[in-house]
Amino acid sequence: MGKRRVRKMLRRMESGEPLELTYSMVTMKGLVRLALIAQQFGYEYEAVGQVGQGGFVLRIVPDPGPEARALAAENRERYPHAGDGGALPPPVPEAAELLKARMVLDLRRQFSTGQRVALVVVGFAAASLGFGFELSKDAATALTIAGVTWSSLMVLVTVPVALGRRLAVRSAALLEAAGYTPVPDRNGRPRYLPPGGRLPGHGNPFAG
Repeated sequence: MGKRRVRKMLRRMESGEPLELTYSMVTMKGLVRLALIAQQFGYEYEAVGQVGQGGFVLRIVPDPGPEARALAAENRERYPHAGDGGALPPPVPEAAELLKARMVLDLRRQFSTGQRVALVVVGFAAASLGFGFELSKDAATALTIAGVTWSSLMVLVTVPVALGRRLAVRSAALLEAAGYTPVPDRNGRPRYLPPGGRLPGHGNPFAG
């Protein structure tokens, strides 16, 4: 995860307003790390969504809770140069696992099963075309190779969908074991409520 992204996020957080941070070419690990850093400085994770080809939007909001305010004040004192690329609070593995589980479920509910299958099919088609034209500059030959490759990959179309479903089940079990409770958000979509907490944005004067 680049220091430039951390610096930009921390500087935008100085506004005290809800933020939507758009990233391309970022891993799940990078998104989790960014959200964890935001939580160390007075914000909390609200949601993550997928946009475009490989892009993500990370939404974070100010955390009005007294514990969050106290932690943010402590970290600003201990890490005064964090926004300038200086030292950052160390990551907490347990918190990272829970946050990753929440992100997995948030991303999963963005698309239906049918939409996920369609995305896999389109992805296979794009990969097959790229492979075909990599092997041959002749259009007819390249398209033939792509067609054969795509037909072979279609046998595996249900694999990533099944793996995603298994990951979602494990993520939900991890959250529930940690005391999180599934509740509907303001749009009626299922979210996981932290123990003794509220959905992000509730009671927040900046929340829309």
